[in-house]
Amino acid sequence: MPVTFCTFVAMSNIKPSLVKGTRDFSPQEMVKRNHIFDTIKTVFKKYGYAEIQTPTMENLSTLTGKYGDEGDKLIFKILNSGDFLSKANPELLANANSQKLISSISEKALRYDLTVPFARYVVMHQNDISLPFKRFQVQPVWRADRPQKGRYREFYQCDVDVVGSDSLLNEAEFVLIYQEALSNLGLKDFTIKLNNRKILSGIAEIIGKPELIIDMTVAIDKLDKIGLDGVSKELLERGFTAADLEKLKPVILLQGSNDEKLNSLRAVLAESATGMNGIAEIETVFRYIKGLLQSNPELNPDLELDITLARGLNYYTGCIFEVKTNEAAMGSIGGGGRYDDLTGMFGLKGLTGVGISFGADRIYDVLLELNLFPESVAAGTKVLISNFDEAAELYALPIVQQLRNANIAAELYPSAAKLKKQMSYADAKNIPFVILIGSDEMQSGELTLKDMHSGQQDKLSLEAIIEKIKD
Repeated sequence: MPVTFCTFVAMSNIKPSLVKGTRDFSPQEMVKRNHIFDTIKTVFKKYGYAEIQTPTMENLSTLTGKYGDEGDKLIFKILNSGDFLSKANPELLANANSQKLISSISEKALRYDLTVPFARYVVMHQNDISLPFKRFQVQPVWRADRPQKGRYREFYQCDVDVVGSDSLLNEAEFVLIYQEALSNLGLKDFTIKLNNRKILSGIAEIIGKPELIIDMTVAIDKLDKIGLDGVSKELLERGFTAADLEKLKPVILLQGSNDEKLNSLRAVLAESATGMNGIAEIETVFRYIKGLLQSNPELNPDLELDITLARGLNYYTGCIFEVKTNEAAMGSIGGGGRYDDLTGMFGLKGLTGVGISFGADRIYDVLLELNLFPESVAAGTKVLISNFDEAAELYALPIVQQLRNANIAAELYPSAAKLKKQMSYADAKNIPFVILIGSDEMQSGELTLKDMHSGQQDKLSLEAIIEKIKD
């Protein structure tokens, strides 16, 4: 007996379930997700970026060491094929030390983000690309994180990066890309935050702890989550003293306009060449943005210099970005920054890069919560043609194709059925129009068009129907 889907389900005693932190998406949800992707991609292309894709898997060595200790722990490792334990180090296996055992049982991993694979792509294809190389990428990534609202183990990133250009014009244009794409999606109240890792390095220098820059940035990046007391406690645990904290607090709690913050930082970082360089870069980005907005004043981004913004990824070296919506309780919906040394990790020195990412899954949740998806986005099939018998079906075949030729999404009910069943199908799919074809319609050539919302029925020619429903 052939195994059908139904018999397969009946034979199985396993209750189907999803891996925590992952989701299924219905046809209606996919239409909305594609609306997000298409909107963002349109803006990317407008600014001169072209699309690439990279594999789901990368060599574990490609990913390890690029995200800091905390990030490395969240990489999903893939066990080697075959009898992977036979090649494992016997001593490590006996000691059950999983962290040290990983390298002998796993050579591959699911990508953690799109930036490191992009750097690997640039190095491998350096002879095939022209610099500066501007690319965008919309693909899923995976992180072994604890699932919670707005945080998933599998989620899509929409990345846009440029390598081979040290111009801060790129950073300024990223601010406009965020503003334009998110505004086009219907968001009205969101903040684009900027900082510079050189400023953070300068702060570490003036308190005499330059070697603890990573520890400092990881801690202060958590200010929104654990508060000043939590950050202070973590800094003390990471090697900072109470005296260091007294110097850090005024900087961490910096208030005022962007200009006022920059003036305060100039005074604080006057003895740090690195810190002053970071301030100069931020000022240059602001000047570029001002120039770009002269012809686009309607964009008017809400731009905030936030010294606590650290983006706890080791590879950032210059300007860093984060975007937060003020309309819904959600973490960041975007972020990125400059990474001067990333391709150097793969043997290609001296190639600077900068990029940003949109968190598509979080953006989806925000748009859903705020009811910002346009009604037109949910539109699928525009018209269903009824099917009562073989004669009506044959009559309808050229009609359904004429509708499609007019770029109208149309379906012919696939087999003869009672009217009630066909109407239920149209209701379930939110199809707004149904064409009814019976013996009268086939004789007269005029078709009955039923509006499923109002219930009104009209006898019209096919040309009139196309004119009526094509918009």
